Amino acid sequence: MQRLPFKLLPTLLVLLLIPAAPLAAQSNGEPVHLSELGNIIRWSGVFASIIWIAAAWLILRLASRFVEAFAGEFSSRRMTLQKVYTVLQFVIYVSSTIAVVLLSFRMDETTLAVVGGSIAVAVGFAMKDLVASYIAGLIIMLDHPFQVGDRVEFGGEYGDIIAIGLRSVRMRTLDDNTVTIPNSKFLTDLTSSGNYGELDMQVVLDFYIGPDQDVDLARIIVNEAALSSRYIYLSKPVVVLVNQWQTEFLMGVRLRLKAYVLDTRYEMDFQSDVSLRVLRGFRDNAIAVPAAFSNAG
Repeated sequence: MQRLPFKLLPTLLVLLLIPAAPLAAQSNGEPVHLSELGNIIRWSGVFASIIWIAAAWLILRLASRFVEAFAGEFSSRRMTLQKVYTVLQFVIYVSSTIAVVLLSFRMDETTLAVVGGSIAVAVGFAMKDLVASYIAGLIIMLDHPFQVGDRVEFGGEYGDIIAIGLRSVRMRTLDDNTVTIPNSKFLTDLTSSGNYGELDMQVVLDFYIGPDQDVDLARIIVNEAALSSRYIYLSKPVVVLVNQWQTEFLMGVRLRLKAYVLDTRYEMDFQSDVSLRVLRGFRDNAIAVPAAFSNAG
């Protein structure tokens, strides 16, 4: 059985604070007596809150499986489905927390003082970083520096954003590792998004040839290699830029290909496919790479 998502922690925290509520101070500074516990807590509401949390977890699990299934069948709708699921997560987390509070407590001045004091102590000593991540998560949702499904580079990691939560962002790298990044990290660090909500994404590939080689022919080979790839997105332009490449000791010509892959998932396949076509074309037409590259190793 799948465990409850960590993002439901604020809701669960409310339930955990219920037994400790009598220990919190009232507004006049006096502790709440145990006999007053029944006047603050709705025990039937606590049971209903547990059912609410279980239902929220079940809805999230079903929604997640629905998105995974339909995103595989309808790739053109993958980004939209992932965005809808992200918004659904936020709505369920926030509504569940509010529902638990309203169901479990009788809202009056004493209750507000008890619950507010308990939460303030918990936040102050144990949840400062967690709450900061929640606030950052809301900022990410409103500011949209990236979206679910974007191919992003952050903190030395590169991959697809698979979930944006109240506490953290999950990224799946190209090596199929899942990286969890606290939301607060995104407030100060630089983030680069390759596609920003689109399925297609620009891919840049560099090819080098010697300065005495047929540059025009090499440019044609690179351009045709991209256009003939099964992963190319032809609705956007294919560009091959040519410029002189030089280091302290060597000189050559660099051909920089800028083309769009039809889906971010095929980025590496596209790079491999085009590179093989270009290398074969260079070999068949006797186009040599700079000496330092051909003699390396």
